[in-house]
Amino acid sequence: MRVLVVEDNRELALSVKKGLEQENISVDLAYDGEQGEEKAFVNSYDGILLDLNLPKRDGLEVLKNLREEEVESPVIIITARDEIEERAKGLDFGADDYLVKPFELLELKARLRAVVRRYHGRSLPQISIGGLTVDPVCRKVRYQQKEILLKPKEFDILLCIAQRHPAVVSSEEISEHVYDEDFDPFSSVLRVHLARLKKKLAESAEHEVLRTIRAKGYQLCD
Repeated sequence: MRVLVVEDNRELALSVKKGLEQENISVDLAYDGEQGEEKAFVNSYDGILLDLNLPKRDGLEVLKNLREEEVESPVIIITARDEIEERAKGLDFGADDYLVKPFELLELKARLRAVVRRYHGRSLPQISIGGLTVDPVCRKVRYQQKEILLKPKEFDILLCIAQRHPAVVSSEEISEHVYDEDFDPFSSVLRVHLARLKKKLAESAEHEVLRTIRAKGYQLCD
């Protein structure tokens, strides 16, 4: 999962980034509304955490502009306790949820998972495809009843592909959702992770689970 945090309080922004990265979530930061809006237009985020009181461009204006330009990434707005009217406007402008400052990181993570789940049209956290089950909360993978041990990035790649099943997912789309803005798209890291992931899945299932569609991307088999 890749998340954008738009927050002018640098201490809070860095604290949220650190906490989310401990859950293997890739995080990009923006400290004002203009920068946040630009990053949201350029990158495809799984979730956006958006403060309302931002320099250069107000959070509500950012949200309105994103929705008018059909940026569909789930947005959680951050408000102070007395900003009830702004909170309501944010929801009317297309926010998916809100958090009131101060908030607990545990609640933020749960709300992020929930809005992403709703965005992909699922009510339950677990994703089941044939005999494969991917649990984004516990970060566990099973084929039938057998657990498959994956490294963090291998799991993130599998989750990215599973969330979009039965679609074919391109390497570019995987990179956008699994790595942060510092990732070098010309490196071989993604190819190595994919090769190891495919091998582990095939060994556990004793047949191909993740297949390569030439010149298009990757798809999970039913």
